[in-house]
Amino acid sequence: MFLSNMATAAQQVLILYLIVAVGFAADRLHVYKESTAKLSNDLLFYIITPSVIIQSFMNMEFDVKTASSLGIAFLCMSATLTVGILIAKPFFNKSGDNKAIFKYAVNYGNMGYMALPLCQAMLGNEGVFYCSAGVVAFNILCFTHGIWLMTKDDGKSKFDFKRLLFNPGVISVLIGLPLFVFGIKLPGAVETAIGHVANLNTPVAMIFFGTYIANTDLKKMFTFRENYLVAFLKLIVMPCIMLGLFKLVGISGTLLSACIISASVPSANNTVMFAAKYGKDTGTASQVVAFNSAISVLTIPVMVALSQL
Repeated sequence: MFLSNMATAAQQVLILYLIVAVGFAADRLHVYKESTAKLSNDLLFYIITPSVIIQSFMNMEFDVKTASSLGIAFLCMSATLTVGILIAKPFFNKSGDNKAIFKYAVNYGNMGYMALPLCQAMLGNEGVFYCSAGVVAFNILCFTHGIWLMTKDDGKSKFDFKRLLFNPGVISVLIGLPLFVFGIKLPGAVETAIGHVANLNTPVAMIFFGTYIANTDLKKMFTFRENYLVAFLKLIVMPCIMLGLFKLVGISGTLLSACIISASVPSANNTVMFAAKYGKDTGTASQVVAFNSAISVLTIPVMVALSQL
């Protein structure tokens, strides 16, 4: 089981990095540069990512048991994100302008690009169902707390409830939730169009990420103390804490495994997206995400194996 989980995780990381390599090569060959990716960032931010959220609601069938399970999964995933915020709080305060990047990287894992595919491969459709609740929790918090975290120290932004609530993540949840609860079926052409846009999520994000890495000094990635600290907190401390808490309250089986996979995935690729969006150092963000992604090939299987003991 351990070797099988390691192989599955390693394969998923390899697939993602092959797409990253396309973006890397495109930048180096001057076909699609980092500057163009930054200009295209709003397409991912305002259109593609919300389509993923709406699609996740459209694909769920509502009944009392399903809603109850979804609610429990949502609470578990929200607890994981909250613990991540608390874990990161005491650290990186002396890291200057990059502290928001490091804290964000600890708080938010790669839910859409890593957790969902891993749950599908390791746990099947039930695992994907539970993980989808985590994607919703992730987007609510990253588009609220995440935006606040990235802008609170820029000297220009104030804590703006309107901006934190009315953003692509929350609005797309408000659109998707009635579709799930009331079983509303959109016209087939509309559903297909949303699906096509949502399917752009992983390749577009990975290609953007590749252009950022092409402009990053990868040799320095292994010299920054903060990268090791982020990896330790995100990939080891957080999933171990959540494993203990979930077992303490009686979470077990596929739900437990899905929650631990979600807690164990490396820092979210939109750490780089948010860095680009809010004027932070995309090189630092790319390094911390790349470093975490590489280390997670070893840590994810261990954590999943522990959850299945």
